[in-house]
Amino acid sequence: MQSYTIGQAARLLGVSPDTARRWADAGRVATHRDETGRRLIDGRALAAFSIEVGQGAAGEEDTPYTSARNAFPGIVTAVKLGDVAAQVEIQAGPHRLVSLLTREAVEELGLEVGMQATARVKSTSVHIDRT
Repeated sequence: MQSYTIGQAARLLGVSPDTARRWADAGRVATHRDETGRRLIDGRALAAFSIEVGQGAAGEEDTPYTSARNAFPGIVTAVKLGDVAAQVEIQAGPHRLVSLLTREAVEELGLEVGMQATARVKSTSVHIDRT
């Protein structure tokens, strides 16, 4: 499973590295150290935490509005596979994006909970790029 540095997690959560570090220090999200001593967050733990953070930000008034052709880098929080279709959820800061795509596309991209991905929005379609 992929792990993320505090800086990477902060970018995916839409906060400063200092905020992500304070959350980790407070025990809101678990970290572990790699062989070089860097603090890392497990991808699945970050996915679960990003949902919590996103739900807490849902009522904030200062959430910026964006135009249609935007990229939302985030973390995959859910993958639901059907026989032909699939549903992928991404938490990008306070934004939860859901894309319906083919199962084949999800398998080709190797999408799974905890990995980094970018949702691209154009009109009413959400496209997923693996990053």
